[in-house]
Amino acid sequence: MRRVKKREKTQRAMEEDFEFEKKVSIKETMEVDPTKVVLLLRGFLAIQQRRAEAYSKLKRGFSDYVASGGELAYKQLCSEITVEFNDCSKKVLEMESLFRSPDYCRVDLAQLLRAVQDQEKQKLHLTATIQVLKKASRPSERLVSHENCKYTKPTEHECVHVQEITEASGTEEAEADAEYDNALKEAIRGVQDAVMAINEHLEEVRYEIAALEAE
Repeated sequence: MRRVKKREKTQRAMEEDFEFEKKVSIKETMEVDPTKVVLLLRGFLAIQQRRAEAYSKLKRGFSDYVASGGELAYKQLCSEITVEFNDCSKKVLEMESLFRSPDYCRVDLAQLLRAVQDQEKQKLHLTATIQVLKKASRPSERLVSHENCKYTKPTEHECVHVQEITEASGTEEAEADAEYDNALKEAIRGVQDAVMAINEHLEEVRYEIAALEAE
């Protein structure tokens, strides 16, 4: 009876040792070289720098367009910026996929990159909205075209835009201006919120790099 119990204890101890070795083996295969993770994260920060430079270029181009009215140059710039942003997004998605793969096993970092990607998408959408609104200008400040006016003399014409100013028309214009102002403020606030969220996520990435390099 004692021999049976002793044999059972020995068997149980062997099984426990096997399970422990199995866990250690799994852990060792899941461990990733910190240098690989750091390189990928630094690559991500480099892409964010490219995005920042693209936004600066877009901002300058839009300012030039508003000042000079160069429609063709502005459209060309928008096309170039679109290609740049698409390339950045593609590369970030590839990095996210790598972090989710067995070679890295860092779902947390994949989710972090995804959060930045979502905020970047929102920021770009709202930036485009702001430029469209500014391009159109406030309703009360928009220039009118006289193409449909009747010209009695080369220097005189009957303007179709001239109308009796009433309380109703004044109220309508004020409401249109208020709606425009609210839309612009909302878009600007949305961009500011997105930028703040992106910066917070990037700070997390920098902390992760510092922690990995300290190992």
